[in-house]
Amino acid sequence: MDYKKLAYDLLPLVGGMDNISKLTHCATRLRFEFRDRSKVDDKAISKTPGVISVVEKGGQFQVVVGNDVPVTYRALINEMGGTASGGGNTASAAPEKKPSIINRIVSVISTTFTPVIPALIGGGMIKAVLSILVLCGLSDSSSTYQLLSFVSDAAFYFMPVLLAYGAAIKFECNPVLAMTLACALLHPTWSGMVAAGEPIDFFNIPVRLVDYSYSVIPIILSIWIMSYVEKFAEKYTPSIIKFFLKPLIILFISAPIALLVVGPLGAFLNTVIETAANAINATASWLLPMLMGAFQPFLVLTGTAWAMTPIATVQISSLGYEIVNGPGMLASNIAQGGATLAVACKSKNHQLRQLAFSSGFTAVMGITEPCLYGVILKLKKPLIASMIGGGIGGIYAGLSGLVRYAFVSPGLAALPAFIGENPMNIIHAVITCIISFAAAFVATWIMGFDDPANEEDEAPAPSVPSAPLSAAAGEAQAAAPLAGRALPLTEVNDAVFSQKVMGDGLAIQPSEGKVYAPFDGEVASLFETKHAIGLTGDNGMELLIHIGIDTVNLQGQYYDAHVKVGDRVKKGDLLISFDKDAIEKAGYETVTPVILTNTDSYTAVEAQTGCEVRPGDTVLTVK
Repeated sequence: MDYKKLAYDLLPLVGGMDNISKLTHCATRLRFEFRDRSKVDDKAISKTPGVISVVEKGGQFQVVVGNDVPVTYRALINEMGGTASGGGNTASAAPEKKPSIINRIVSVISTTFTPVIPALIGGGMIKAVLSILVLCGLSDSSSTYQLLSFVSDAAFYFMPVLLAYGAAIKFECNPVLAMTLACALLHPTWSGMVAAGEPIDFFNIPVRLVDYSYSVIPIILSIWIMSYVEKFAEKYTPSIIKFFLKPLIILFISAPIALLVVGPLGAFLNTVIETAANAINATASWLLPMLMGAFQPFLVLTGTAWAMTPIATVQISSLGYEIVNGPGMLASNIAQGGATLAVACKSKNHQLRQLAFSSGFTAVMGITEPCLYGVILKLKKPLIASMIGGGIGGIYAGLSGLVRYAFVSPGLAALPAFIGENPMNIIHAVITCIISFAAAFVATWIMGFDDPANEEDEAPAPSVPSAPLSAAAGEAQAAAPLAGRALPLTEVNDAVFSQKVMGDGLAIQPSEGKVYAPFDGEVASLFETKHAIGLTGDNGMELLIHIGIDTVNLQGQYYDAHVKVGDRVKKGDLLISFDKDAIEKAGYETVTPVILTNTDSYTAVEAQTGCEVRPGDTVLTVK
């Protein structure tokens, strides 16, 4: 899949860079927030190659692209000039309907937690590995265990700091000041005061002693308040002293409010949520897992699945495990995978079978969006079957007392997260998987579905006259455009290049700041920032020479172009000169990917790497 092309295709369909106010992503979806919703072409986006589906719930416009969404996100960010929000004047944006309070709450939770999820998963998986190591004989009093234990616990202990960043993005305030406020709530001096238990006051106002480590709600509310304080400071601080007075006002006002009012209120809400969840579990242990197992697909569809994340996080932080989210999600994810794989086994449609096999396998591993949007939602009956399987599996999970010890996306790959103090817990997790998968698979097989016909069966294939041999046919070569050491693309510190999203090729770590024409041809494109140039060769090769990583942020500083778009060039002509040392001092890598953007036109691409090269040396040969 050409994710660079997908980014190119998506940008105009969402109304251009200026229409994007926020852009984030989760495991499978790009999540947009727009200035003018009317500029977005939903139908065209849903039909774009590489897009599985389009969803608009929870206050966000979500484009489902599958497991490689980080690569698509990075390519889209590069197209937007390296920022997750567009520029431009918002005054012309059409007024939109104000979202409901539920959608606004879900949007806050989603945007706040999205950047934190990798840290929670990383810490959670280390906890799971620790459980396995203990079973293998590692003593929980050893220094090895203690070191891994506090590493795994760090993301949860410093949860307020991590959440402060996402909350600042959502509420449009300074992320560093937001994280500073969170650090104040976790400061050792404050922790000492809480541990001592002695009454304290702030200008004779009593301060409630609350431990904010592991907490969720207090920091979100605090950053929400801080966003208004920042707007006030921005509006009323004189420009000449704004640099130092504005942050003073923000912290001097926000911190006492957080410690005196918002923090204690948020801690109270934390306790209420935890108590309510425990009460429900004590009364009917099967209820929550059954509901989550059966209705998880609808929570994902409506975007409200995020609403459960704070509850699960609070439970893991306080109890060491959670029963609200994980057990039911395990049943649901496995059931959706079972229903999808049943479609793959029963369908006669080649494309559907291929999609169902790949997305079904991904679902049982823990990521369900591709199968949900790409298969079972479109076919409808498998959706019902997956709900049946998830509900039945959820009932068993609840009755058996299944708990999740680590914050991971439940699936076969994450089963270690169910290993803990109770040795039977992992057994119950495995049985839950078997029940959920079997029930959904059998239900799908019995209920059936409307199997679409193969396109080749619907109409005879039109005769296509044989095309003349293209300029790309045969063998062609390109010389090194820079002097330096030739490297494989896989060593480039950028997934768009290292995963060959834009095409095959090589990279050169330059020894001097000059770029030369690698063949006779024409300048097809030249970025305004002059950090990248596209060439079309007379030999049929199309090359992109990208000088440095993320150097678009330099806005053309340290670069000089000696050609313009449309110019004819001869092999060895000077194209661009750049100040290598200045770019590196600015904190950017100067490694230069040389990408064959029409790789698909050739059957073989040979790159000369692992050696020093000079301009004129052959480094790419295509056949």
